[in-house]
Amino acid sequence: MKVDVSIQPGNSIRALYLFFIISSIQIGVGIIGAPRFIFTEAHRDSWISILIAFAYICILLLAMFWILNQYESADYFGIQVDIFGQWLGKLLGTILIVHLGVSFFSILLTYIQVIQLFLYHTFPNLALSILIMILVLYTIFGGLRVVVGVTFILFLSTIWLLFVLYDPMTRMNWYNLLPMFETSFPDLLRGARATAYTLSGFEILMIIYPFIQNKNKAKLPTFLGVTFSTFIVLLVMIITIGYFSAEALEHIDWSLLILFKTASFTFIERLDYIVVVMWLMVILPNLVLLLWAMVYGLRRLYKLPEKISLWLITALILILVNFFEYGYEVFQVTDIVAKYGFWITYVYPFLLIPIILVKNKWKKRQGSGSG
Repeated sequence: MKVDVSIQPGNSIRALYLFFIISSIQIGVGIIGAPRFIFTEAHRDSWISILIAFAYICILLLAMFWILNQYESADYFGIQVDIFGQWLGKLLGTILIVHLGVSFFSILLTYIQVIQLFLYHTFPNLALSILIMILVLYTIFGGLRVVVGVTFILFLSTIWLLFVLYDPMTRMNWYNLLPMFETSFPDLLRGARATAYTLSGFEILMIIYPFIQNKNKAKLPTFLGVTFSTFIVLLVMIITIGYFSAEALEHIDWSLLILFKTASFTFIERLDYIVVVMWLMVILPNLVLLLWAMVYGLRRLYKLPEKISLWLITALILILVNFFEYGYEVFQVTDIVAKYGFWITYVYPFLLIPIILVKNKWKKRQGSGSG
């Protein structure tokens, strides 16, 4: 397996699209229920926890770019094989693919649960999964450029949902944010960790990086994408704290959808129904990008043809989705992704840095010794 990836010009994308890729994959179903989990840990200073998480992610992205710049055009899979060898590198790459798959599955299950709670209580999981997977597969069969194009279009098509929050914002009580700066630092850190599931997904940078044409311009759109998605989470957090009482917010699972439900406009009724349906356009980039990354990883590690891996993954998802019928089961899957995904996404890249430094130093010594 080659460490560096050779990409045909027709399959590459401009660095500009990293903004839409990163922001779209971070904003999905996690933001719907994130305020409760963050508020439970950090209370009225939850907004500070989000800023701490943002600062940590920026440092992590710098670490990722440093790792990527040590190679000409490598991805996560090639880097791991280069560092740890074929067997261990492929094993770690397989773990990463499983992580992407479980994340995909948790997003799909959560959205199905939202549909069943707010629209159709008896709609079968399998029927909804088939309808969603048809859209996902149709997009992926077009290749990476189609995937990125769909992500770009859906981003522009759903940005108007932010303006719906203006109505609940006008009715929020700003005094609910007081008193400030009373939460202890350990609680703020726990609140920052509670954002892990919501703000994850940016690790796709380490997979899609070889496809970027102008790699020297990749940092700016990546950081802007993370900034934009963090701003949205921060905005939703502040509005929910101001709109709901502290006692109520700790027990509201879908606070963002409740905000959309309370919004009232004279020219439209039952806006929450429209938002729930439109949210499919919000999570579709998540699903498409994650599934593309899984298929790409299987092709890189095991030379598995794209169509075969797509149909195998789809069949597995459609089988597993039937075993999750209750809300607590969905929350368990999400909790598992948040816990182990924290180490894969937020800790593991930092562990690679000293290993790469030692490896580079050893190579230099070998080179000078042979000279």
